[in-house]
Amino acid sequence: MAYARRFNGRAAIAACRIPQGRAMKPDTHPDYHEITVIMTDGSSFTTRSCWGKPGDTLRLDIDPKSHPAWTGVQRIIDTGGQVAKFNKKFGGLGIKK
Repeated sequence: MAYARRFNGRAAIAACRIPQGRAMKPDTHPDYHEITVIMTDGSSFTTRSCWGKPGDTLRLDIDPKSHPAWTGVQRIIDTGGQVAKFNKKFGGLGIKK
């Protein structure tokens, strides 16, 4: 807010201008293009991103429709047997009855 008070009106516009003869550096920004995003339920939409190449498809493993933070339902997603590997390694450490 102090910035807005200090640079009001024309002073703010003049402060934001690039001086004559000084332009932005070329090739500093990533390529921004359209991609297709496919959700876990199969629905898809098109958005702009710098991920991949133009026209690529991004398939989501977890999205707002399936993530426990939004659904309130907990489920274990075993990627590459990580849960089985954990249970094999630490399964015997539980409380024995």
